[in-house]
Amino acid sequence: MARLLLMLGLLLITAASQAAQPLTSVPRLDVPRYAGQWYEIAHLPMRYQKDCLTDITANYTVKPDGSIAVRNTCRTAKGTEVAEGVARPVPGHPARLEVSFAPGWLSWLPFVWADYWVIAIDPDYQWAIVGEPDRDYLWILSRSPSMERARFESLKARAAAMGHDLEPLIIPAGTLR
Repeated sequence: MARLLLMLGLLLITAASQAAQPLTSVPRLDVPRYAGQWYEIAHLPMRYQKDCLTDITANYTVKPDGSIAVRNTCRTAKGTEVAEGVARPVPGHPARLEVSFAPGWLSWLPFVWADYWVIAIDPDYQWAIVGEPDRDYLWILSRSPSMERARFESLKARAAAMGHDLEPLIIPAGTLR
């Protein structure tokens, strides 16, 4: 019993130290390669997605000015919901973006922009883990509408090792195989 308690204590200390370390983004991101259709495999709860049930996607299009058009869709109990916004790169950090879904005339206000950091990505850009510095939000994305359970579990383990609390993770129906 003492050994079990000691191991549990060490595990908690390790998790706490990971959470205390600042979150980092991947060192490089090829934004044109990242652009295109992504399917959400799982996410931490957030109010903007509270009605989303299935078929959650994000589509990114690089615009001539370097910003990125964002189109998020999902199926709700009432039909399809669409949110359109824009992302902009954070200077000096290629895998850190700021995203806004506010009207363009409000873009000068700093509080309409949210952090969107690519914190892990497949070398072939087939999956990505996206988060933000406070670890309040997290998305596991795939180029395919579903993901093999083993791959998903390894990505969850990576996110947990980065200090994310995955207890409330939402996994829409049909995303795992």
